Amino acid sequence: MTGQRLVLVIEDSADDREAIERALRASHPDLLVEFVADGAEGLARLRDTGRPRPALVLLDLNMPGTDGYTVLSRLRAEPAAAELTVVVFTSSTASSDIDRCYAAGADSYIYKPVDFALFRTVLQGAVDYWLEQDRDHEKPEGPLPPG
Repeated sequence: MTGQRLVLVIEDSADDREAIERALRASHPDLLVEFVADGAEGLARLRDTGRPRPALVLLDLNMPGTDGYTVLSRLRAEPAAAELTVVVFTSSTASSDIDRCYAAGADSYIYKPVDFALFRTVLQGAVDYWLEQDRDHEKPEGPLPPG
């Protein structure tokens, strides 16, 4: 990806969106972070041909309407999304949720700590790791095709 790197955050909780924004602004001030509040909006955003494709998607799991499982399954069913890095960033520690997400094609599953300092450290580590992976492997640019 050329220019400023983009992270798309699909998260329904206003408090979690604010915490993610604060954490990423502190750890990655040059990163462009875009937020959408639900899964349906996230899928629509990724298919928007007029918008840049993110280097990384942070996906909440438990959202009303189109939940994170559905977003992940729909993305992975599209060949154009095969290289899109999706990190599930959620409050669920249930092993069934973890297994289900990896089976659906998540690149990583990360628990959201309640403590903000730990939250920030965990998020920084995940973003650093996955953006480095993105840098090491050429991925297609641009939005996903309409679907």
